Amino acid sequence: MDTLQTFSMLKQEPEWAIAQRTQAYGLLDTLALPIIERVKFNRWHLFDTMIDSDEQSDETGYGVLTNLEHDKPLLVQYGTRTVFEQLPTSLVEQGVILTDLFTAMQEYPELVQAHLNTVVAVDEDKLTAFNRAYMNSGVFLYVPKNVVIEEPIQTILLQDSSIQEAFVKHVLIVADVNSQLTYVEKLETFGNKKNTANIVVEVIAKDGAKIKYAAVDRLGEQTHAYINRRGRIQKDADINWAIGALNDGNVIADFDSDLVGTGSTSHVKVIGISTGKQVQGIDTRVTNYAKHSVGHILQHGVIMDKSTLTFNGIGHIIKGAKGADAQQESRVLMLSQFARGDANPILLIDECDVTAGHAASVGQVDEEQLFYLMSRGLSQDDAEKLVIRGFLGAVITEIPMRDIQKEMIDVIDHKLGE
Repeated sequence: MDTLQTFSMLKQEPEWAIAQRTQAYGLLDTLALPIIERVKFNRWHLFDTMIDSDEQSDETGYGVLTNLEHDKPLLVQYGTRTVFEQLPTSLVEQGVILTDLFTAMQEYPELVQAHLNTVVAVDEDKLTAFNRAYMNSGVFLYVPKNVVIEEPIQTILLQDSSIQEAFVKHVLIVADVNSQLTYVEKLETFGNKKNTANIVVEVIAKDGAKIKYAAVDRLGEQTHAYINRRGRIQKDADINWAIGALNDGNVIADFDSDLVGTGSTSHVKVIGISTGKQVQGIDTRVTNYAKHSVGHILQHGVIMDKSTLTFNGIGHIIKGAKGADAQQESRVLMLSQFARGDANPILLIDECDVTAGHAASVGQVDEEQLFYLMSRGLSQDDAEKLVIRGFLGAVITEIPMRDIQKEMIDVIDHKLGE
């Protein structure tokens, strides 16, 4: 605890933030791990307490700065440090805030305190408590009422695995009433030391707000990771998620949407690729608390070698949510007889006057599609890659930046052995 107190002083955290960190630390021994159905991760190395390394980083990841567009809304963090931050003057004048979370605690304390850990509770489970206790970096994005941002806001969050240091990050996004924004997030690892990642993202869409959230996750092979992204969607608000789970190491993830306002909407699109002996377990959940709320889940995955990919799609309609709509589709392509894939649809319906449905499948590449493409002159390998790209295209096309789309395609091709 002394180390955490020293770190809090270094970051000049306000008293309320120190109290939250202390509370979370005190809960660690009493809380259980979350449950990810059909995934055994209790022996994974997920609790690295090296909050601030004494080692010297080789700062290889700074190379990412050479290809940036320096007139766009952008924040880059390398390890625990913010190394680049820019926001156009036009957005600053409208009251938009994009900065690291510790700076936001100092400069906008009331705003951060009112929203931090209101979507993902500190005492929810052992991993959420660990995130709050050992958080060593973070991002805060706030868009005021009625502000519409046309240009994507991008964050690049780089794990520094050239040193031994936990990657414990908290991202807080608040879209105020009737605001609109597009947010693009990249997670990437530099270095090959064994490390952990614990990432919590809270997205709050207040009444009438519209958010497009896109993420490309590329954490390294030596990283055991927990990723929790959750949105709270209020009256007539909307969050559209597009997430590429393209990590190389073992990962468990929660991608959740809480539809708490009448007429709220969330569409969640996730793709995942597992290779080698990698294990990825992904829970994607939409909970309809409110009347006439709509929650749709689409998950497509590819598994190779001796890897495992588990999709749990969970649609829960709470009693009283009349007129709610919960739909889900989870499909997995197996490219190896030694791989293991699960697509588990779970519908929990506590109300009668609703619409709900699901589809799930685990299978191989469609032979008819392959035959058609090969009859047009493509090799079997090229035809197979093209079919897989099309299978994963539902998420790729949702990424709002062409260079990120291309990067995602390049990563997919690399994982498929190109």
